[in-house]
This record gives sequence, C-alpha cells and structure tokens, in this order.
Amino acid sequence: MGVSDWFRERLGLDDLPFFRTPDYMYNVNYWLGSLVAAAFIYTVISGLILLLYYNPEAGYSSTEFIIQKVPYGSVILYSHLYGAYAMIILAYVHMFRNYFAGAYKKPRELLWIIGVIMLVLTLGTAFLGYSLIGDALATSAVDVGEGIISSIPGLSIFIPILFGNYDAGDYGRVLAWHIIFVALIGLLFAFHFFLAEHYGMMPSKKVKDKAPAVYTKEEWQKFNPWWPRNFVYMMSLIFLTWGFILLIPNALAYLNGLPQQLNPFLNPKPAPPPNSPAAAHITTYPPWFFLFLYKIADFTSDVVIFLFIGVIIPLLYLILVPFIDRSPYLSLTKRRLFTAFGILMITYLIQTTIWGDLTPGVEIPIAQQVMVYLPPAIITLVGVFVMPAKTNNKAIANPLSILILLVTSILFGGALVTLIASPSLLTIIAFTLFTLVFILSIKNISPIALKIEKQEQTIITPEKPRNRELKKKIAEVLISILFIFAVILASQLWVIPATGYLSNLFGIDLGLIFIMLGEAISLYHYVVYRRD
Repeated sequence: MGVSDWFRERLGLDDLPFFRTPDYMYNVNYWLGSLVAAAFIYTVISGLILLLYYNPEAGYSSTEFIIQKVPYGSVILYSHLYGAYAMIILAYVHMFRNYFAGAYKKPRELLWIIGVIMLVLTLGTAFLGYSLIGDALATSAVDVGEGIISSIPGLSIFIPILFGNYDAGDYGRVLAWHIIFVALIGLLFAFHFFLAEHYGMMPSKKVKDKAPAVYTKEEWQKFNPWWPRNFVYMMSLIFLTWGFILLIPNALAYLNGLPQQLNPFLNPKPAPPPNSPAAAHITTYPPWFFLFLYKIADFTSDVVIFLFIGVIIPLLYLILVPFIDRSPYLSLTKRRLFTAFGILMITYLIQTTIWGDLTPGVEIPIAQQVMVYLPPAIITLVGVFVMPAKTNNKAIANPLSILILLVTSILFGGALVTLIASPSLLTIIAFTLFTLVFILSIKNISPIALKIEKQEQTIITPEKPRNRELKKKIAEVLISILFIFAVILASQLWVIPATGYLSNLFGIDLGLIFIMLGEAISLYHYVVYRRD
C-alpha cells in the first residue's frame, strides 16, 4: 500500500463530498480561492506566533521589541502584514473574477454572499491589525475611524467598546476585536469551502453557458478524484503564495528613503510613534486598502452621505446582485449593464485609491469629481454596449485582459481630464498615446478583434506523444535542479543572524525555498498527471 492509498483509507477521502475536477480546470484562474485561503492560513499562523510576544498595553514599543529583539521577529511581522495585504488583493481578484464569470447566479447565491461578507470582515480585520502597530499612521487611522463613528448620532457609546484606551497606547480592545474578526472569517471560510466543494468550481462558459452552471452527477463521475491530484495542485499554489508573502516584504525592508507616495504600499516598517517629533513631519494617511474611503471622505462633510457613497451602496449592490441580475446567461455581452457596473467598480476603486494617496485630506469640489468620474463611465458604457453579442468568448472573460482594459481606461480618462484642464503640446501627445493604447486594449477583449474569429477557425492539433514525453523529461530535470538549489539555500538559513539588519535575509531565503518547492510540486503535477 502506497502513501497515497494509506492517507485515502485512513482519512476516508473517497467518502468525502469533495469536488471531482476536469482536466481543463487545473489552471490558476480556477483556483483563486485557494490562493486567498493560503494567504489566510499563513497570516493566522504568523499572527499566533506574534501573539506570544505582543503586549497590547504598549503597542508601539511592543512592535519595536518584536522587530529588534525577537529572533526573526521582523521576518514574521513583515510577512504577517504582507500576508494580510496578499489576502485583500487576492480576495478582490477572486471576487471580481467570479463576478464576471457569473458565479453569483443560481445555485451559488449563498456562496457569493458569504464571500462578500468575508471580504468586509477581512478589511476590518486588516484595519484592526494595522492599528496594533501603534505608530503615528495607525493612531491617525484609528482617530479617523473614531471620528466617523462619533459623527453618527447614537453610536458614540460604542467607541470605548471598539477601541478602548488606544490613545494612551493600550491596544487590548483592538487586539481582542482583531482576534474575534479572524475567528469569524475562519467560521465563514469553513462554510464557504463546504459550499464551494458541494457545487464545484464554475465550469467554463464553453461547457455551461447558462445558470445553473453545475455538472451533473453523471458528468462528475468522469472527472479526476479530489485525492490526490487536487491536493498536489493545491499544495503547489500554497507554497508559491507563502513564498511571495515572505520574499517581497523582507526584500522591501532593505529599501530606504521611499518617496512619500510609495510608503503606504511598499514600506513594511512602522512609522514614528505618535508622540515623537518625527511624527509631525509625516503625512498621515490610512492603510492603502482604505485610501479610497479616505478620498471619498473629502467629497462631502456629511458622514451619512459619505457612508452611503463609499460603503453602503457598493456593499448592497454586491449582496443583492444575484437577485437583481435575472438573466440565466453567463456571457458578458448578454448582461451588459452588470458587466459595465463591474468594470466601473474596479476602475473607481483603483482610481480613488491612487487619488487618495496623491492628495490625502484635500477637499474636492463637485465639478472636479464629475470631471474625474464621468469619462470612465461614458467610456465603459459605450464600450460595453457597442460590443457585439458573442457567446463562449474566452478573450472577454480573461481577467488579465480586463485588468489591462481597466488600467488603460484610467490612463485614458486621466489624460483626457489633463488635456481639458491644461491644453498643451505635451498633454496632446500624452492623450494621443493613451488613446491608442486604450483602443488596442478594447480590441483585445472585443469580438471585433479578428483574433477571436481566428481562434474559432483554428484546428487544435493534439500534442504529439514524443513532444509531451520530452517536456516531462525536461520537467524532471528542472525538479532536480530546484531541489538542489532549495537544499543549498536551506543549509545557509542557519548562519543568518536572528536579529539585526541581516535577519531579513532569512525571510528572503525562506521565501525563495517555498517558491522553488511550489514550482517543483507544480512540475511534479505535470509529470505525473498530464495525459494530453
């Protein structure tokens, strides 16, 4: 009996209602939820380690103690911070990918709603965790949160319950809520995972173009069992995610003197303490994932209107969209209005976040708000509604193509506004350049692009067995090389100082080892399971 069979028998894996997977779904596009789960698990593990050393009664000094004195404390703290960042970014990508795939439709409405609630809890948890640092930025962020709650009649009584005596450096209450929120995410994650396995991953629109998009039991039985193939593929994604979570912040720890605009996004180190002279020389801003709300707060002095624009309306839309969009079709061109809303939500999220970073705390008149937000709306609506109807169009649903379109839309809109506000030869050239890039990105996702017609006419030639065997041999060699490099790096880990300037090299090396392990497992999955 092999190891795989031993686990299958002992754990009763064949009896579990786990989703059986068709070959074409072994693509990261279908496994974004696993990436979010990997980031969540890493953040929980690193958070539990930090709990052993963190003293909530002295937030800032406790954070500095972990960074300076605890063995590899900065490695764990920085990667814990970036694990949360990764979870937020991946949760957004996962949610919008499913939005454009129509994965909120019957029978996945509850799965979708739980996912939206988990995203809200994740943002709240990250805000509370960010506040535990106790530096000038964290204190300012909590001040803003306290100010918003105080402005709503009747809610001031909750401030001591939510934040405690944080302005005196005591973060006990903030830490308690941080842990409670993590526990809630964990509970909802278990329910979310169960529903995802029950309905299975969203099939390709080429296979199921209408809701309910689920495989029948007869179709399901033809697919690959969950164990061990799904487990192997999932482990490769988990190691790769953990590797980048470790590698990026520990590498960024060696970058000093970042420009002010890059600090909210790239600097893993704490800012000065709130009561220090240095705190007076920095621009205060909330964590990057709330910069869009920070900017919206500059649009109006009425807190209720601010909450409606920035929080309540987008959240209600996301929760209710499964019941508003009654079309059974999954194609983006057959639910154009919802496609446009989705593109605009992402566009405005990125646009307002960047705006909040560039001009924090600067009031914005209504005329300027219209100039910034109207062009993307017109471009998106015109672009979506002139798009010819076409089903089973892979290019439209490609998340990378949509992301490129969003970025080019923002650049095009920004160039247009700049040209209107300051006409000159330079702004004309910039507008012309970004217009061309925008048109090219529209063609990339539109059925007007000849590329789509060519795809339909192309005869797919099966890969020759000889070529496949050659690729597998190359993959086996690469696995050996990755394993050798991983062993060499692992042997060097123990000579890296546990504290001080060089200690973050431990995080860089460990991140590289995880990335190599993840890639090696991915190659192993190809060698063992690839059949055509």
